[in-house]
Amino acid sequence: MKGLKAYSVHMGKAKCAVDLGDGSERGEYVNQDYILHKLGRPHRSISLMYCYYPLDEQFPGRISEVMKDAEVSFQWDYPYDDYFTYKGGLIGDTEGEPFNYMRDVRRHGQDVTLTLTIDPNVTDDHLIAIAKDLRPFGRLMLRINHEATGNWFSFTKRTTYQGVADFYCRFNKVLKEYAPNVSTILCIGGIEDLNATEIIMEKEFSQAVKETDIWSVDKYMALHWGWPYDVALKDQENKQYGRSKVADTYALTKMSYRRFKEINGGVSKPMVMSEFNADGDVTGPYEQAEMVKSFCELLKNDPEEWFSGFTFYQFRDRGRLGLEIEDPNYSDCGIEQPVMKVYKELIHDDFFKPSMTRGEEIQFPVKLRWGGSEDAEGIEVPLHFEKNPHFCEVTFDDDSNIMMEINGKWFYKSPKAKTIDLMSAFYEKPLEGAADLTLRLFAPPASGENDLSAEDGLMNSYQTIEKLPSIRIEYEPVL
Repeated sequence: MKGLKAYSVHMGKAKCAVDLGDGSERGEYVNQDYILHKLGRPHRSISLMYCYYPLDEQFPGRISEVMKDAEVSFQWDYPYDDYFTYKGGLIGDTEGEPFNYMRDVRRHGQDVTLTLTIDPNVTDDHLIAIAKDLRPFGRLMLRINHEATGNWFSFTKRTTYQGVADFYCRFNKVLKEYAPNVSTILCIGGIEDLNATEIIMEKEFSQAVKETDIWSVDKYMALHWGWPYDVALKDQENKQYGRSKVADTYALTKMSYRRFKEINGGVSKPMVMSEFNADGDVTGPYEQAEMVKSFCELLKNDPEEWFSGFTFYQFRDRGRLGLEIEDPNYSDCGIEQPVMKVYKELIHDDFFKPSMTRGEEIQFPVKLRWGGSEDAEGIEVPLHFEKNPHFCEVTFDDDSNIMMEINGKWFYKSPKAKTIDLMSAFYEKPLEGAADLTLRLFAPPASGENDLSAEDGLMNSYQTIEKLPSIRIEYEPVL
């Protein structure tokens, strides 16, 4: 197509951001291409969960594999947490996990939320090494020793709760000096009773509430915490599962935010829910989907702007906490659950989508900036469609790394790809007649890392686009 105009466009924050958990003790990492095809859009952030216990003789082995013959009756009965192990720090391996996955996440136009459980007894040289590991990964969010007021993770058994809180502040201070691109997430119990006026362990964690960048609580409206060592059955004794009302979960989360704000002298910070879902082990698949939808309706209908985003836990799960259940016969295959359809509808609602602001007309070549999924400068191309197309594709003659969107659906072009077929944007949302649509292109870093030699490389990545790709639109079969 010739004679097309192009404009600058800024991608900014959504009214409520949506993030997605991808891999944990309950499931393996699923590549971002697959998730993008299934859900049709990237997330603000992808949450990855790892542990770092370098003082233990079993480390860096995954503890359930190193101690596979141990007598265990609860997920967290091992000497340290049964996450995949963080291979950076003083071990110094940044080619494998989680860095390979962090690169995959970022090249697909998403930020990284790294959950890291850490032995609070490690010295500052470990923390400095981790901070240096994270410098190339842009506007990363780091959730340190999450659910810190609980008693299940190993770090809570290695010091006092005051020690856990003090460690958080110590690590936060190291990050501010060595990796200022990283924002810290404090995940604690918050207010857990509708009649309470203080957060759990308020005395111990008040300073951490003040020093962190982001406040968080994990809220499961239903959860089977005995998984996988028992089956949740109706009317059984010694229940290891529970369920809450959706409205109560919403109220407790909001009460927690308000108390965090009071502790912080009335000054607000971003409030997120770093793990959110209803466990299908308890509710069954249909009510799981209904509860997720109901919570999000409460968010949308709340006139107060107090909540920044939630992380759905998780994409694929070996239990019933996933948009997919892992196929027990073949772990790379997922079985879609009813919550998948509900979730996909939710994240395509304008309330949960990033903002798009058109700027001035541009001339090529143009230098695009990628700050992150909530701050990026891209290209916007208005396109007129006579009717629903039979062919719609774009062809590049360069090795650019591009995320693009049309008709509400996103596509990824890797440096090695040349032609991207956009027709799937019209399968679920066919045009009913003539329509004006917009093709948007953004350029996250092809390597998944920022160039730290650039003046603002900690926070931004740049890519020069010499010209628009060739755009082919046809309305009839070729023959």
